[in-house]
Amino acid sequence: MSRRGWQHLFQAAAVSLLASLLAACSGQFWVNTLVPRWGYDRHSDIAYGNLPRQKLDIYTPDEPAAGHPVVVFFYGGGWQSGNKDGYRFVGQALASRGITAVLPDYRLYPAVRFPAFIEDGAAAVAWTRQHIGAYGGNACHLFVAGHSAGAHIAAMLATDGAYLAAAGASIHDLAGFIGLAGPYDFLPIKGPTLQKIFAPKSNWPNTQPINFVDGDEPPMLLLHGGADTTVRPENTINMAAKVNQSGGSAKVKIYPGVTHIMLIAPLAATLRFMGDELDQIADFVSLRVTDRSCSA
Repeated sequence: MSRRGWQHLFQAAAVSLLASLLAACSGQFWVNTLVPRWGYDRHSDIAYGNLPRQKLDIYTPDEPAAGHPVVVFFYGGGWQSGNKDGYRFVGQALASRGITAVLPDYRLYPAVRFPAFIEDGAAAVAWTRQHIGAYGGNACHLFVAGHSAGAHIAAMLATDGAYLAAAGASIHDLAGFIGLAGPYDFLPIKGPTLQKIFAPKSNWPNTQPINFVDGDEPPMLLLHGGADTTVRPENTINMAAKVNQSGGSAKVKIYPGVTHIMLIAPLAATLRFMGDELDQIADFVSLRVTDRSCSA
């Protein structure tokens, strides 16, 4: 086999392994054994609410400078599974670019249904805004981000201001939104379990981030795999079109041949050769920090 053939074989095997790990519910995310333990500090299991799953981890860059931009990242799992402990690779990736990363857990179905996980997300963002200064972060350079269902949570916070307002924050506190393979426009809801998560049917329009776009949302970076069959790329394409048509700002990048899991895989340190997703995120954050004037 040629060198190129071996490289493709390794890439396929690595992505397959990561996909199985990200989909696991056991909490044993072995991909984190390959994550560097240097360059950042991890502050674990900090409560942002009173319930068992209302805890978050903070990854702070080692650099002594204060005032790092902050990204609150919500993982995916179909609103039914996931654990922040499995996403050390995301925290490390962001911290490696001088970004303070906040990774919250949130309540899941069947214990809760929509909008409980959005409300948890709002509470986590409000807590971060109030307390992140103690960890070297700048609350005025606060971003929300997520992958898959986590991107849906972040997008709801960035478009429907009611959730952050109820938590004591504001949509205007957000410097930007970063969505990876997010479901923003997925009506009609066809899967029986998803129908239960977002019941009743009469409320379905209120579950769609795209329906709250009015041009007042923060700037967006929307990334999606062109070969994604879990969340159709049209979700991102439609969302960006409405944002830009409404007078907002949405930058889009579609990765040809990239699947749902392959889109987030390059955030892992050992797989960064596979894509520029981390570069895209870091550049977007840097640009927004430069453009946004604040004194927090």
